Amino acid sequence: MCKYQDMVFTTSVRLVRNEAQAEDISQEVFIKAHENFEMLSTSPSAGGWLKTVATNLSLNHLQRYRKRWKFFSEFGGDSGAEDSPPVEFAAPDTFFDAVDSDERRAWVEDALSKLPDHQRVPLVLYHFEEIPYDEIATRLGVSLAKVKTDILRARTALAKIMSRDDASFKMLAN
Repeated sequence: MCKYQDMVFTTSVRLVRNEAQAEDISQEVFIKAHENFEMLSTSPSAGGWLKTVATNLSLNHLQRYRKRWKFFSEFGGDSGAEDSPPVEFAAPDTFFDAVDSDERRAWVEDALSKLPDHQRVPLVLYHFEEIPYDEIATRLGVSLAKVKTDILRARTALAKIMSRDDASFKMLAN
C-alpha cells in the first residue's frame, strides 16, 4: 500500500477533481487489492492493476454523478460555440528554470483542476493514463468524435489557463 498509495490517489484526484472523493476511491482500490492479495502479492504487474482499478472506479464515480453534474453545468452558460484562434502550446525554454519538479507538478495539477469535467477526464485518460481514444469513448459512453473534440478543447483551455498562470507566476517571481 505504501508503495502505490500516491499513484492511486493521484490517478483518482486527476479524474474526479475532488480530494475527498479521491480518498474514498483510493480506499476502495485498496479494499479490492486486499481481496485479491494472493494474486497481487506475487504479481510483477500489481502497480498496473491498481492503476487500472483506480481509473475504473473513478470513471464509475463520474458516470454515477454525470446527470447531476450536467444539470448544474447547464447554468454556467457555456455553449461550447467559442471559436478561438490556435494556441501555442510550447513553453519558453527558460520558463521552468526557476521551478522545481514539485512546483511544476502542482502547477499542472492546479491548471487541470480548472478544466470542466467533460474536458479534463478524457485529457487525463489520454495523456496521463495513456488510454487510446476509442477506449476512452467506450468507457465514457460517448462518441469517438466527442472524445477527440473534448481533448482538443481541453488542450486549448489548459494552454490558456497555464499562460494566464504563467503571467501571474512571473509577476510573483519578480
